Amino acid sequence: MNESIVDWITETDDQGVLWLTLDQQGTDTNVLSSSVLDQLNLLVDGIVKDIPKAVVICSGKTSGFIAGADVKEFLAVTNKQEAMIMIKRGQNVFSRIESLPCPTVAMIEGFCMGGGTELALACDYRVGLDSSSTKIGLPEVKLGIHPAFGGLVRSTSKINPMHSLEIMLSGRALAMKQAKAMGFVDLVQPKRQIRRAAQQIAFSKPERQSLPMLGKLLSLPGVRNLLSAYMKKQVAKKAAKQHYPAPYAILDVWCQYYGNKKRIMEEEANSVARLIQGDTVRNLIRVFFLQTQLKGLGDKKYFAPKHVHVIGAGVMGGDIAAWCALRGFTVTLQDREPKFLSKAMARAHKLYARRIKVLHERNAALDRLIPDCKGYGVEKADVVIEAIYENSEAKHEIYRDIEPRMKPDAVLATNTSSIPLEELAKALQEPERLVGIHFFNPVAMMPLVEIVKAKQSSRQMIDRAVAFTLHIGKLPLPVKSSPGFLVNRILMPYLVEAVFLHDEGIAPEAIDKAAVDFGMPMGPVELADTVGIDICHSVAKNLSAAYDISVPAGLEKYVDAKKLGKKTGSGFYQYKNGKAVKNRDADLGDQKMIQNRLIFRLLNEAAACLDEKIVDEVDLLDAGIIFGTGFAPFRGGPLNYSQQKGSETITGTMQEYGSQFGERFNPVKGWRLLKSE
Repeated sequence: MNESIVDWITETDDQGVLWLTLDQQGTDTNVLSSSVLDQLNLLVDGIVKDIPKAVVICSGKTSGFIAGADVKEFLAVTNKQEAMIMIKRGQNVFSRIESLPCPTVAMIEGFCMGGGTELALACDYRVGLDSSSTKIGLPEVKLGIHPAFGGLVRSTSKINPMHSLEIMLSGRALAMKQAKAMGFVDLVQPKRQIRRAAQQIAFSKPERQSLPMLGKLLSLPGVRNLLSAYMKKQVAKKAAKQHYPAPYAILDVWCQYYGNKKRIMEEEANSVARLIQGDTVRNLIRVFFLQTQLKGLGDKKYFAPKHVHVIGAGVMGGDIAAWCALRGFTVTLQDREPKFLSKAMARAHKLYARRIKVLHERNAALDRLIPDCKGYGVEKADVVIEAIYENSEAKHEIYRDIEPRMKPDAVLATNTSSIPLEELAKALQEPERLVGIHFFNPVAMMPLVEIVKAKQSSRQMIDRAVAFTLHIGKLPLPVKSSPGFLVNRILMPYLVEAVFLHDEGIAPEAIDKAAVDFGMPMGPVELADTVGIDICHSVAKNLSAAYDISVPAGLEKYVDAKKLGKKTGSGFYQYKNGKAVKNRDADLGDQKMIQNRLIFRLLNEAAACLDEKIVDEVDLLDAGIIFGTGFAPFRGGPLNYSQQKGSETITGTMQEYGSQFGERFNPVKGWRLLKSE
């Protein structure tokens, strides 16, 4: 074997099938680095000289097939020529695999993403493992690019473009049965049969996946133009072209060049070579690495809990319990009356119906979620999460009841969103065992969990809380115990400023448009209505005492009138069938001024949190606000944005706003810690 081939293991079985197993050295996850692709190219040289009966490509990792291309290499690209060299390397070797005279099979176990999916599409057949942990997708759009190793070309030539384009445009991953129904995989098999199935499909050589008739009709030039235009309108509802050009580039390449394989392959490469040099890609790659950084803050092996007990079956508590059961834990859910538990169980049913496509796995998750009015689960639990309403006395009463009954080494956590842990720990005999595990709503959608550490919190309990958070598939962010912690603390001035603007007579539509145009997933006025104006008012009052945040009169006015937002059908907006009724002819006012006022309040509070060491570093603060609020990912986080924009430029304008609109715009001391790029 060639000594330069270190990441691929080759084995020819007694039936003449060559098994190519990717087991990349020094990592738990396979990625298609330049070295891995060069090694694969050498292997193809050998295959061409000595043709086996078939080739099966598989993974030596327990975690998955291939995660995609090596994202780190993207950051090293300085010009279009370097980008083209990197892209052509992948295109060339995948085209050679596609052209091999023997059958080729991708045997997919675990996640298969991006370049991994492109490699699988270059094979004649794809066999996937029948497991909820096995997913396939083309998520490059989440990094501001699109498939470049021939994935755009091959997916749209094999699979109905309504499906293949939607998968690329959304970046979503498919479960295996979904993937088979769409044509991304040919067979779905259980673990015990997957190797044999890969051999059999290679030897039986069924007809290869080809574009169905509907797909051919949709790919005709005139229809293609109409479909592309329609899809661009759909994309525009979620992603503006100036912020996220990649989905529009996908549609342009397909629409303009489909049918000429050589040309569309070239344009696929050209398109990504252009995209990869922009700030959007670099900032989205930053977000990717921030996610990796959060995952690396703990070690699952440090703590292996099996039983979780949640107290409080309201929206937050019930959904936390449902999520933990979905992730494989035995969960007991406690509340005062069965009626509260029944509502939580009904929401869990809906969640599992959406998330779990394999019936027996869905039923197993439901079996793991156990209603427990009397709280018998406390004694057995490895993690106890209190998630009742925000009231210190009520929480104290619960802690006095459960502390003597808990296992000595169990984690006691609170989901409080604003009460300092030092206050809550007063009711405990062992205050060092209390930590905050603060989820965000909706639990199933929001990836971040704040791990709140008080002065007395033990290192062991903090580490266990971080490990538990990783076990349930969330991103842990350690934060100092202080009013509002990090995310709510930074978000609240932004929401409050929106209410000040509204009180000044500016239309809610104008306020929300300014924020969405900046890149926020939802405008602050609609967000306040969605969260609940009463909740916003309560948090703003709590934070105002600690941080001198003025509470606008408009908030109290709506609370007194019981116009609390979406849940009451009326707030800043009126709601019809759960959707805000907006005035399309609203006066949009001075959009730049509105946007600045909103974003400056958020940036100023972020700088204050950095100064107060609510988190340990700039990267962690940016990660918290991106994953906890949805802050415009293409900007790389509030502090990253401030540095790219120029902190001196921002603070200069803020000082002008301070004299015009009030002291709340005066730059805090924390800005001195930021250096402009």
